[in-house]
Amino acid sequence: MDQRASELRWGVERRLEFIEFRLYWEGGINRIDIMEQFGVSVPQASKDLSLYQELAPRNMEYDKSEKRYFASAHFAPRFLKPNPYQYFSQLQAVATHAVSPDDSSEDTWLSKTPEFDSLQLLHRRVDPDFLRALLVAIRNNRALEILYQSMNPNRPEPVWRGVSPYAFGSDGLRWHVRAYCHIDSTFKDFLLSRCLKYRPAGRALGNPSDDEGWNEFVDIELKPNPMLSPSQQLVISHDYGMEKGKLTISLRKSLFFYFERQLRLDVVEALDKPQEAPVVIARQATVVSPDDPTWL
Repeated sequence: MDQRASELRWGVERRLEFIEFRLYWEGGINRIDIMEQFGVSVPQASKDLSLYQELAPRNMEYDKSEKRYFASAHFAPRFLKPNPYQYFSQLQAVATHAVSPDDSSEDTWLSKTPEFDSLQLLHRRVDPDFLRALLVAIRNNRALEILYQSMNPNRPEPVWRGVSPYAFGSDGLRWHVRAYCHIDSTFKDFLLSRCLKYRPAGRALGNPSDDEGWNEFVDIELKPNPMLSPSQQLVISHDYGMEKGKLTISLRKSLFFYFERQLRLDVVEALDKPQEAPVVIARQATVVSPDDPTWL
């Protein structure tokens, strides 16, 4: 990006990025798109398009019959780093009704999309007041008592337990709070949806810097399942962006169990078909799983 482009005000640069997003992913744009997305006037939208043409003169062409700018054959991004995951995240947000495709907002820049749908995940219920109470407790270094229903067979009934929360984690489907457990005198994960009631409980206990499971990271090296055919292993390597058939993931020790379950790495040897677990662990540091899986 040249010096002039780098000196643009944030609002102007944001609109230029939007122009480029629509050109790159949807092929075209007009003034109304900019006006509806950012609430600017006709002259300002025209000015933005003229500025974009000035800074990226080979990127778009105007079609008089359609009164619309289209991406040219010479298009090359100047303000946007194309990210397929960003595009799919916006499709996902629309598919799950987190945002509406008809409402202009910063949550989505999509307009003309292909037909799409997404599997509706079963989100765990989270009480907003409880989440707020946790955030207040974390900010003020306070503890809470929670009536928690564990799936631990040794605790079949809900139990009031003091916890000192300090962080949040997700396994991709469920959110939990990382906290010092006053009953077991150790750091654990507690699923937010399993907290039935809560009440204040004084000053926090435990020092988060002592939580080895959260603060220490381990490197997990993955490779294609060797039981797959050579060509299948090659495509799995491509699927996961491996280099020389290996992919190293760094993650917190406390998140390893979720990662292992997500990829079915914990049951590889018990599966009949290698296609059910296309990647396996090639090398890993020693990770100790929790003895009392309160998070279940």
